[in-house]
Amino acid sequence: MIVTFKTKAHADIMMFGDIAVKLLKLMGHSGTVPSAMVAEDVPAALASLKKAIEAHKTANPQSAKPVKPAKKDDDEPEEIPVDLAQRALPLIQLLEAAAAAKADVMWDQ
Repeated sequence: MIVTFKTKAHADIMMFGDIAVKLLKLMGHSGTVPSAMVAEDVPAALASLKKAIEAHKTANPQSAKPVKPAKKDDDEPEEIPVDLAQRALPLIQLLEAAAAAKADVMWDQ
């Protein structure tokens, strides 16, 4: 599943459903897709998400460090996991723009 976040104040962003639901829950939302948030709730959701991301960084300090890809036996580099803070950045930017413009935020599949 792909979740698309939309607001009038920012370009749409898309992310994988499992990550989107996790970030929605970190924002204090139920994680329901599709759903929406009125403009008045955006600043609180943004603050909750930023706080949760900082807590994640503190709890997982090695996830903030760059990782050199290891080689597999077949000479293909191993996949480097993408940190939650990196995955959250586009959503944080969208929420910041929505908060500044006092715009609603919606998301759907």
